[in-house]
Amino acid sequence: MSRARRIALVATTSLLASLTLAPLALAADGEGLYGRTDDKVVTYFSFAVIAFFAIFVTVMSLVQMRLENRKEKAREELERLRRP
Repeated sequence: MSRARRIALVATTSLLASLTLAPLALAADGEGLYGRTDDKVVTYFSFAVIAFFAIFVTVMSLVQMRLENRKEKAREELERLRRP
C-alpha cells in the first residue's frame, strides 16, 4: 500500500470517527455519556483519577522492585559461577 493511500485512509477514518462521535461531544445542557454533570460528579471523577494514578504508580514501583531483585539475583548467580 502506498504512503499517500495510507495517509488518505487514516484521514478518512479519523474524519468518520469524528463525525460519529460529534453528537456526544456537543450534547446540550451538560448531558453527555454519563448524564447530567454537576460539581459532585466532577469532584468524584477527579478523586478517582487521582486514586488511579496513585495506585498505578505504587503497583508499577512494586513490579519494578521485584524485577530489580530478580536481576540482582541473576547477576550474583552469574558472578558466583564465573569465579574459579
